Amino acid sequence: MAQLFKVPDDTPLVGLVAFGLIDRGTNVIQVRPSSSCPLSCVFCSTDAGPCSRRRRAEYTVGLDHIMEWFRAMAAMKGNGIEAHIDTVGDPFTYPKLADLVQGLADTEGVSTISLQTHGVLMDEANVSELADAGLDRINLSIDSTDPEQARILSGTPGYDLLKIIRVAKYVCSETSMDLLVAPVWVHPLNDGELGKLVRLAKDIGAGRRWPMMGIQKCEFHPHGRRMKGMKQVSWYEFYRRMKEVGDAEGASLVLKPSDFGIKPANTIAVPYRQGEKVRVRVIGPGWLGGESLAVTRDGQRAVTVVGGELDQGADVRVRLLRTKDNILIGRPA
Repeated sequence: MAQLFKVPDDTPLVGLVAFGLIDRGTNVIQVRPSSSCPLSCVFCSTDAGPCSRRRRAEYTVGLDHIMEWFRAMAAMKGNGIEAHIDTVGDPFTYPKLADLVQGLADTEGVSTISLQTHGVLMDEANVSELADAGLDRINLSIDSTDPEQARILSGTPGYDLLKIIRVAKYVCSETSMDLLVAPVWVHPLNDGELGKLVRLAKDIGAGRRWPMMGIQKCEFHPHGRRMKGMKQVSWYEFYRRMKEVGDAEGASLVLKPSDFGIKPANTIAVPYRQGEKVRVRVIGPGWLGGESLAVTRDGQRAVTVVGGELDQGADVRVRLLRTKDNILIGRPA
């Protein structure tokens, strides 16, 4: 079982996928305060949840810590920022989620706050609290309209689709928030559900300010999870199918960044080059087996060190294998 690791308050919150902030050169800042998930979805690209075989650690970041780094990044971005809470688990596992949303809403330059979830931890009380705190949109992944198939896809015996739909309707009818239904198309397991999910989104009342539907393409990742029978479709086939289903249901399913107001924006500099050797200090367990969590000696970035689990406190030189989008992966050199 993965250990829960509280990220030290002096840790840089740029550099990792598992926690912190990610800037991909647009007005969207991805906010990842925790990594845990209550589900074990059969298609999960990050092998999340109780059935994970690869995760070595789950992370949680202090509220003040993540807000300090977010405010600094937002000041560089300017106006029209979307803060998107999209953890590698489920944001509802973060105990101070409403306080985080409130802090993001109070940050100068932020115009939209959105959140990605499978909804299993949502209820009327906590979504009302999030609405009051300033959350603008919930991207809710419902992968089937059939309760039994939805349970199987979630990899969780207690998954309650009807409760999730009830709370989704509450979001649309009783709060100021918008809702986008964001199923994962797991070919061929839920092929027959795509049109039904569009009709469900209409019935829920999704899409008052943004598109009501954002179907996601299931991607196979080296560290992800796959159920027997799953097949990966090409992007050509994905868009062809989205147009086909959209035309049949009278809905636009081929989405563009502009549908969400996403545009290029100032980005923080990447202080290192791919292939460069840097010294790092190991501060904790890595996210996955065979990894370690480290920070650069200059304190600018967090780094995932692959190629073995190193002792905490170890000082090593690594060659950076990846630096794109300030996500740093290194191997001992």
